[in-house]
Amino acid sequence: MIDKQLRLRGFLYNLLLKKSSEEKYIKFMHTIKKQTENRKGQKVDGLHFTEQWIARKDGTKLRICIYKPLDPVQSAPGVLWLHGGGYSQGIPELFSATYKRLIQARNCVVIAPDYRLSIEAPYPAALDDCYDTLLWMKDHAEELGIRDDQLIAGGESAGAGLTAALTLLARDRGEVNIAFQMPLYPMLDDRMATESAKDNNAPIWNSNTNRWAWKLYLGELFGREVPVYAAAARATDYSKLPPAITFVGDIEPFKDETVEYVKNLEQAGVPVKFELFKGGYHGFDIINPNAELSKKATAFFIESFNYAVDHYFAEQNQSVKD
Repeated sequence: MIDKQLRLRGFLYNLLLKKSSEEKYIKFMHTIKKQTENRKGQKVDGLHFTEQWIARKDGTKLRICIYKPLDPVQSAPGVLWLHGGGYSQGIPELFSATYKRLIQARNCVVIAPDYRLSIEAPYPAALDDCYDTLLWMKDHAEELGIRDDQLIAGGESAGAGLTAALTLLARDRGEVNIAFQMPLYPMLDDRMATESAKDNNAPIWNSNTNRWAWKLYLGELFGREVPVYAAAARATDYSKLPPAITFVGDIEPFKDETVEYVKNLEQAGVPVKFELFKGGYHGFDIINPNAELSKKATAFFIESFNYAVDHYFAEQNQSVKD
């Protein structure tokens, strides 16, 4: 079932987690966290990079990474990008290839928060950090060179789950507008009741790792009634959400919940650009970016991003003129 060009790397990654357990998974997440510390602050060739620390409500500081074109921009699209990693691992710097593609496509500004991981603090810590960053983007739009009415939210995997939750939260609070959302193969449903999420043994991410990650993220809420802002698949009202761009592989655990999310948005009248890629396991575009399937997925993502900026921002600009 796996695309031929994706098989080897998927097999090698599975060897790393072979016969893993919940205890080993948590230990592995802490190991990865230590290993990624030395990449914080890492610059990207061809992009202007800076860091900022913004205050949380409890007085601690949240680190955010800011990526811009080398030439100054004004009134550019502002992209809030939320990194993946099962809510339990990762830093913004690991996903710089995505930022570079977005900036090369549209001369935008990418803001990526180093949100709190579940191994440090469970829900709602990560979502609070993402929402605080979104508000900070709106309040500092002029100095960032972006428009405060053209903010975009996106991410992959857990970052995509945070993106979906963030759009719900922003809609319900009414403090900031998200122009459109880009939740790529999102981690949305803690219940794991869909066919693709049950007994899934695909490479990179399977039913076991999914369950352990949700348990870490939800903490004491795991197995109980979970807020829609923690697991966006539990939402029942999809009205007035921003247009969406997403894709997913057809053999990964999140396939069915992504398809259902798209269906719910469309039924609520929300425009969606969506593709399902046959033979793709979780994060295939990142695990092997040179595979033909990955190139197709990346091209779909960037083409959809360009379309969304042209289409939805043009509509905004026209409504302002009217």
